[in-house]
Amino acid sequence: MIITGCALVTVSLLLFPVVTSAAESAEALADPIPTKIAKGNIVVGVVGFLQLPRTQDVNSEGAHPAFARLQYLLPVRDGSGRLMINDTRGLLYVTDRAGAQLQVYLDLRQQAVGFSDATFANETGLAGFTFHPDFSKPGEPGYGKFYTAYSSPSDHGYANYLDDAAGNHESVIREWTADDPSSNGFSGSSREIFRIGQFDQNHNIGTIKFNPYAAPGSADYGILYVSLGDGGGAHDPEENGQSLVTPMSSIMRIDPLGGGGLKQYGIPADNPFIDDPEIASEIWVYGLRHTQQFSFDTDGKVFMADIGQNQVEEINIGVAGGNYGWRVREGMFATAFAFESARPGPVYPLPENDPQEFVYPVAQYDHDEGNAVGSGFVYRGDAIPELRGKYVFADMVRGRMFFIDAEGLSPGKPALIQELRLQFDGVEREFHDVSNYPNRYSPRNRSDLRMGIDSDGELYLLSKGDGRVRKLVPAS
Repeated sequence: MIITGCALVTVSLLLFPVVTSAAESAEALADPIPTKIAKGNIVVGVVGFLQLPRTQDVNSEGAHPAFARLQYLLPVRDGSGRLMINDTRGLLYVTDRAGAQLQVYLDLRQQAVGFSDATFANETGLAGFTFHPDFSKPGEPGYGKFYTAYSSPSDHGYANYLDDAAGNHESVIREWTADDPSSNGFSGSSREIFRIGQFDQNHNIGTIKFNPYAAPGSADYGILYVSLGDGGGAHDPEENGQSLVTPMSSIMRIDPLGGGGLKQYGIPADNPFIDDPEIASEIWVYGLRHTQQFSFDTDGKVFMADIGQNQVEEINIGVAGGNYGWRVREGMFATAFAFESARPGPVYPLPENDPQEFVYPVAQYDHDEGNAVGSGFVYRGDAIPELRGKYVFADMVRGRMFFIDAEGLSPGKPALIQELRLQFDGVEREFHDVSNYPNRYSPRNRSDLRMGIDSDGELYLLSKGDGRVRKLVPAS
């Protein structure tokens, strides 16, 4: 309902933080983005789809008391209409197009693969999953194969990167091969293909995903994209954001069926840094704080939702080889680490003489409007025509839904963000008023809102406080 009223860029390879001259002033911005986000003229309905079973944290210390830690809902894309939902406590569920049936497809807690979410329930655990585009194609290399990203104790295996710096845990990608891809319960084999050490409990591995719109035989077909945070802590204490030595703070791009020698995966020949031996060749883009979620549009464009530190949340477009600026940039602003002397936490105006090329956001908002960007998709479904061509995204903490036009975006020229209006049982309401639960970080309750998508391009809302999945439909 409407109510009236990625080309390759040349970048300087920065291995250490940029610092401007001491003479340059650095005055903190009290309100970096004064313009407020207004409600748009698009209203959508929200209806119930299903509720996941209640699960429990192994270690609840410091954790938000979620009913179920559901993170993403994604299609298998094999023509069956099946949808998969992960609970980060270790469960991967399968359901049908109607949400009428729900069962456990894979329980990592019952597999001898070193799964653990004990260090920090809010961010460790089963972080992501994806199915190979050949999953249901007999005779193809990816037949029966799918992948999970999860947390593992530091002593369970040898890490490809940062094995000696894995003081807290390690992030792992595992390949599974199903005996029968049509079955709704997994049986088969698995192998570990990637592992990286994590010095802290947060900003871990996140989304892993194939480009679902890549044509067979194209350079992007069967290539796995992987988001990695800066490793945790505040203000990137290990300075991973501007380092190219490891793939921390990046989106990796690897061939999970390739590899040889010590690596269980291959590096695509068109990766931007493949010819430089001093750079981790897995890196596709870098300088990201915590792009926990990213998604593909139908033209292969990658939309990346990067969670900010204290001030600014970002939506970025993937540009191969691009440096997105963390930890010297947050949104289209400088951080304290761009100057010789400044107070960490606030953001600052960009230096007059910017010594480095960065890829800036296509949309951004500050913490007057939300606290952490959660996830987003470009809507290409048919059920809600007025939403078509909009990138729809959520602030996970406050439960606000936003949208921007997906066409004509340009890095460094932030698009107008509007708030999507939600209707429950015919009444317009805030999502936060419908679903929220205690927040251990502040006295204000949180929604913990994430998003999902099905094979028809229709969108879903997932909330941890009540463990429910809801679907966006036309408003009444």
